[in-house]
Amino acid sequence: MLVLAFDTATPAVTVAVGDADQILAQRTVVDARRQGELLTVSIGEVLAEAGVTQGDLDAVASGAGPGPYTGLRVGLVTARVLGSALGIAAYGFCTLDIIAADAVETAAGREFLVATDARRKELYWARYSAAGVRLSGPQVSAPAALPAGLPVAGEGAHAYPEPLGAPIAPRYPSAATAVTWCATRLAAGEPLGPPDPLYLRRPDARVPGAPKSVLAPPASSGAIAVSSIGGSRGSSPWANTVTP
Repeated sequence: MLVLAFDTATPAVTVAVGDADQILAQRTVVDARRQGELLTVSIGEVLAEAGVTQGDLDAVASGAGPGPYTGLRVGLVTARVLGSALGIAAYGFCTLDIIAADAVETAAGREFLVATDARRKELYWARYSAAGVRLSGPQVSAPAALPAGLPVAGEGAHAYPEPLGAPIAPRYPSAATAVTWCATRLAAGEPLGPPDPLYLRRPDARVPGAPKSVLAPPASSGAIAVSSIGGSRGSSPWANTVTP
């Protein structure tokens, strides 16, 4: 099963194509400001290098995060569009799981964390067994709230070295690992998730409430009475009184 996989949930735009047994081509560029541009170009380059066309693909998969909204949607929208246009299945995978799959070796038989930058002085993170099985998460927290004393893969350990444990590789997800991870599960008949985002935060945008009136509230009856009696500024309150 030929799978095209990519991830834009971190500053790394990573793309690869292959199956459960081999990676035909891969490309990774770290640039959080050009994810939309880089993803399209990288997909074309990877397919050309592998000597395959979009019509040869059996499935497409994108990192579903968690990750910042702007970068995350680039990959997921691309996966949905390609899947629909080519008539093939489109899937999503947890970005932290892919980092964890590569971190098993560097964790050296210990439980470990995977943490990526969530901005706002927070991290997206999950805890994994020594075999790379997710034990808890993903969730978003301040760095100080993460379990202490465990090695940490992902960008989080580099962004916040003080409160976190020792950093281990990798820093970013690999699309090559995602290809193997997805293709192996699909070949075994295991279900993969849809290309839906793992945001973990409520959106900043809110449904607006009822509009506020720009008109002054009506004057009370007491105010009107005073105005009528007082008359205009500087005039006698009896100026307009008619004497019989």
